[in-house]
Amino acid sequence: MNENGEPSRTALMAAAARAAHLIVDDPPLIFADTLAHALLADRAEELLAYHRLHGAHLILSGVRAAAVTRARHTEDRLADAVRRGVAQYVILGAGLDSYAYRAGAGAPVQVYEVDHPATQAWKSAALAGAGIAVPDTVTFVPADFENDALLDGLTRAGFDPSRPAFVSWLGVTMYLTREGIGRTLEVIGGFAPGSQVVVDHMLPEELRDEAGQAYVEGVMPMAAEQGEPWLSMLGPEEMAALLAEHGLTAVEHAGQRESVDAALWTRTDSLRPSALSMLTRAVVQS
Repeated sequence: MNENGEPSRTALMAAAARAAHLIVDDPPLIFADTLAHALLADRAEELLAYHRLHGAHLILSGVRAAAVTRARHTEDRLADAVRRGVAQYVILGAGLDSYAYRAGAGAPVQVYEVDHPATQAWKSAALAGAGIAVPDTVTFVPADFENDALLDGLTRAGFDPSRPAFVSWLGVTMYLTREGIGRTLEVIGGFAPGSQVVVDHMLPEELRDEAGQAYVEGVMPMAAEQGEPWLSMLGPEEMAALLAEHGLTAVEHAGQRESVDAALWTRTDSLRPSALSMLTRAVVQS
């Protein structure tokens, strides 16, 4: 949360990027978050104005590319898991994620949104203000990641660690130390065998391309000034090793280009994939 009682800058910017994709970018759409605009509440027009006026700017197009590719990739992998019988979905650092509300009462999974209680209060108010119902298939799990035991909070909310789950953890790891990332992976690694996690991570400098490096040089100093410094940047081998330390086997690494169907990159707008971040999918070992 920021000092104004709003969600973090990261949560607001990610939701604005998803909403702006429907307004600024040309078809084909990579991801259609039809509720992101509503969840931005009274910040929507201010944040979307930047994209409307300067949508082709490297940083703004870069944040849209990152936000929509990671969302599309994650929900596609979630759908695959559901077809295999998974019925629990844990969203760590849920922020303004809208999956549960787009799916509504017909969601095929019970969704556990884990985030700071103040963020959840702001989100609840935004949902109510937009007339969006909170379905029975979603449960808020308030957690201060600095001080609260994640597994205890989940089980109190009805999560069953003995049954396989799908976990998304997006837009968070760059703000944590390696040790902090490991503490959360330790919890996920204790879930039932067959559980999966999709986690994104910023790439170290030597693995970035020119666009990715320019994005980092433009955004990283601003993030630090606003109290959200980037602390961890991991290549695929480093992430795989960290996952293995905590009982998880990496089964897929996908950059922005590889994370969605290749046809979605045949575009007439400014949206381009960059070597900035990577999505890693891992499975809890038997």
